Amino acid sequence: MRTIIQRVSQAQISINEQIYSSIEKGLLILLAVEMSDTQEDIDWLAGKIARLRIFDDACGVMNLSVKDINANCMVISQFTLFASTKKGNRPSYIKAAIPAVAQPLYEQFVQTLQKELRQPIATGVFGANMQINLTNDGPVTIIIDSKNKE
Repeated sequence: MRTIIQRVSQAQISINEQIYSSIEKGLLILLAVEMSDTQEDIDWLAGKIARLRIFDDACGVMNLSVKDINANCMVISQFTLFASTKKGNRPSYIKAAIPAVAQPLYEQFVQTLQKELRQPIATGVFGANMQINLTNDGPVTIIIDSKNKE
């Protein structure tokens, strides 16, 4: 699984020009599922995100997690995070899981993160054309890949 995590002061998803979901202060998580991903990837990634200390403490130091400050999370499926641009100019998405594999793992990730944080998680609609409006706070943007635990 590969994610791009953005610390936001707000984020909103629209589908067909209608607001579908929104959050205030928290994390916007773009999530891509790979064919080889398993429950182990889900558990590791959800735990890592829940404990990631990227919110400021009273001294202005990034020392608090989304869990610590009881902030919101929004998870959006984003298969294009597995784009390969090695050959030519048209990206290849061969590493991204097919929808029949990706959707259940995406939904399981959302459920696992919800259990970690003990609060509902805002989402988009898997496979839908969505418009995302966000205010990146900082900006703080972090990439995490469950196959490259650095």
